[in-house]
Amino acid sequence: MSLKSPSQVWLLAFPIILANITIPLLGAVDTAVMGHMETAAYLGAVAIGALIFDYIYWGFSFLRLSTTGLAAQALGRNDVNEARAVLGRAGLIALMGALALWVAQPFIFGLARHLIEASRDVEIFAQTYFEIRIWSAPAALLNYALMGWLLAHKNTKAVFIQQIFINVLNVGLDLWFVWGLGLDVDGVAYATVIAQYGGLICGLWFVRRHFVGAWCLNDILNKSALKSMMSMNADLFVRTVCLLSAFAWFTAQGAKLGDVVLAANAVLLQFQQFTAYALDGFAHAVEILSAHACGKKDKAEFKSVVKRSTFLAGVTALGFALIYFVLGEQIIALFTDIESLKDYAESYLWWVIVLPLISVWSFQLDGIYFGLTQTRVLRNMMVLSLIIYLPLSLWGLEAMGNHGLWAAFTFFMGLRAITLISTFPSVQKKVFG
Repeated sequence: MSLKSPSQVWLLAFPIILANITIPLLGAVDTAVMGHMETAAYLGAVAIGALIFDYIYWGFSFLRLSTTGLAAQALGRNDVNEARAVLGRAGLIALMGALALWVAQPFIFGLARHLIEASRDVEIFAQTYFEIRIWSAPAALLNYALMGWLLAHKNTKAVFIQQIFINVLNVGLDLWFVWGLGLDVDGVAYATVIAQYGGLICGLWFVRRHFVGAWCLNDILNKSALKSMMSMNADLFVRTVCLLSAFAWFTAQGAKLGDVVLAANAVLLQFQQFTAYALDGFAHAVEILSAHACGKKDKAEFKSVVKRSTFLAGVTALGFALIYFVLGEQIIALFTDIESLKDYAESYLWWVIVLPLISVWSFQLDGIYFGLTQTRVLRNMMVLSLIIYLPLSLWGLEAMGNHGLWAAFTFFMGLRAITLISTFPSVQKKVFG
């Protein structure tokens, strides 16, 4: 694809944006459903339970990232057999990872309970949620691989339909199980499990035509290719765990301040989740197109991709900031009708107004580096950012309470971009010469 106008980037990014927005919409529905229960403990439990699975499943998001980058580069070289083998390797890793999660589930929740100091009621509800949702692991991980494969083929329409299907089904079941059948956190968890397996069936339907033809097991198990993919995956795993650790740390520190602070921060993070998933549409677009340009060694196309997608991402981020400025209080009211919780969340609203304008740049740089498969740089810069963020958050918490915690988190998002920008010239020279 030759990029002659920003509209071509927009056409690629827009379906991904629409699909991605439904992901935090699910979290928002979970938050709203639990936020209207009789106690904040239900909301806190789902926030912690969802955090655990964000940590687990996004820890495996390298399956999507590496599949997109490697398959798109192979397609850029017109190597269809290698692109197909990439999907086979990703699927194999996904199934092995799901089995490992099933075996390790008692240890995983025990560690989470130790690290996140919540009330006894919150812990009990969170354990119920965890023990149900863990059974979605095979579907969740295979969906990452399928999504990466579809994105590598620039089939954003299929990704859009699959994600819409998963999340609309999840929301519908969520509301039915909780408000219709009278369940609580168990209903939210069951809805997610069923939706993930439904999404897997949908994704397999879209890639079915690629299964027609010869599959060479030797290509899939090629030692050199497997070693390269595992090395990339290890880098991306560390990078993602560090990112999720920053969110987990934020939630854990807020939990120490009480159930109201924990619940209010969970509500406010929904704003950032909407922003992140929407702006990731441009990050996915620049990732796909950067990978194709890398495969063709076309530096001019790469520069065009970066320029046009980043401009559109910046404008969209400004739009989100304006929406939150105008409608922020009304959005909070959709999540909860507990007055003390609403009042507290509103006093911190301006942090989520500022965040889109700061975080957009790190999202774009992530997409560029994913496409160029420069995973080691991503890993190193994320580790550095986390190392700076953790003590800074403790200082901020001590000096300014929850405001200090939000200030440190905002700085962390900016620092991710600053560290990656510092390496950009050398990365571009390494890839394109």
